[in-house]
Amino acid sequence: MGLLPIVAMVAIFYFLIIRPQQKQSKKLKEMRDAMQKGDSVVTGGGIHGVITNLKGDVVTVRIADSVKIDVDKSALTVIVKEVSAQ
Repeated sequence: MGLLPIVAMVAIFYFLIIRPQQKQSKKLKEMRDAMQKGDSVVTGGGIHGVITNLKGDVVTVRIADSVKIDVDKSALTVIVKEVSAQ
């Protein structure tokens, strides 16, 4: 009888916190795996740019006409939309 409330609390904790976080992580990983040249992205620091090159876990992002930065794929948080390659 004393073990049932503890088991119930663990189950509630799992379904309210852990499971949604796992789903969000899976969705973010799928988004990062689907990135391609020409996609408009936002980094975790809020920098907006367009992907110009993908090499493993490093992504080159053009943030201005002649400014390109290399960022880790895990630093990209949002794909805004697909932009035609220039």
